[in-house]
Amino acid sequence: MLEVSAHLREDLFNLHEEVATRDGFGNALLQLGHDDPRVVVVCADLAESTRTLPFKEKFPERYIEAGVAEQNLATVASGLANYGKIPFIASYATFSPGRNNEQIRTTIAINNVPVKIAGMHAGVSVGPDGATHQALEDIALMRILPRMIVISPCDAEEARKATIASAQTPGPVYLRFGREKMPLMTSPGTPFTIGKAIVFWESNAPMVAIFATGPLLYNALCAAKQLEGEIPVVVINVHTIKPLDQGTIINYAKMAGAVVTVEEHQIAGGLGSAIAELLGGAAPLPIEYIGVHDQFGQSGTPKELLEHYGMGISHIVSAIRAVKKRRI
Repeated sequence: MLEVSAHLREDLFNLHEEVATRDGFGNALLQLGHDDPRVVVVCADLAESTRTLPFKEKFPERYIEAGVAEQNLATVASGLANYGKIPFIASYATFSPGRNNEQIRTTIAINNVPVKIAGMHAGVSVGPDGATHQALEDIALMRILPRMIVISPCDAEEARKATIASAQTPGPVYLRFGREKMPLMTSPGTPFTIGKAIVFWESNAPMVAIFATGPLLYNALCAAKQLEGEIPVVVINVHTIKPLDQGTIINYAKMAGAVVTVEEHQIAGGLGSAIAELLGGAAPLPIEYIGVHDQFGQSGTPKELLEHYGMGISHIVSAIRAVKKRRI
């Protein structure tokens, strides 16, 4: 028997509505601007691309343009946080946290100030912008920093909730967003709690546990549907990569006996690595990894690139079949 979570939209596999996760971030900023006067935004000359422009227009006195200077972006925000503000900093993820990693480490993480870092245009789905703008290492950079929370929302609605939740959370937070429009899988009623994974699809006696993060969760769900009647699986939305929901991950991994991880990021240092580290000590099991395997991106359409780098639905299906054969 299959259970599709009530947390998902009823028309999940017939979706016509697609929205970029960055749009959920922009909508949340406007809501936060109305609700909390401590919220400020600092941007690196990318107000339109990062969806901070509506906040700038509505709350100009709380918007700071840092220009093309991501190092300053981090340090200015750290100072604001030290004086009681809740700063959101926004740039492309290749530049923040890519270019300003040292400043994030030293002025934000070490000082444990509540700066919220919005990394935009993550993954190869940025498309034609090519390798220089396709952040595939950002989760690894942020996950390794003590005190840093790392969140990768699955869709625009979850991105909105994650942004609001991050403003209410002490300490630094990294939020990962994409440019490409993706299926809107969740609804306003879908729960969201930082650090709590959500089961989105579950078969009785699952033989493979799929842990997915970000918009590629949709491909994981499509793979599960394609294998319905062949291989029972459970699909879990791991929107918070740090801290991991250890209990949920360990329980479902043990229940299934085999694991597939799905992410639009380098395999090294990302969700797959985090889950392997956890299960290596608690429940060593066969694992297959869907993501980018030690390569840089290139120019192409988002769909072409996801297929080229082995992150399409067919690749997830193949990984599920392969790991099931090695199931413990």
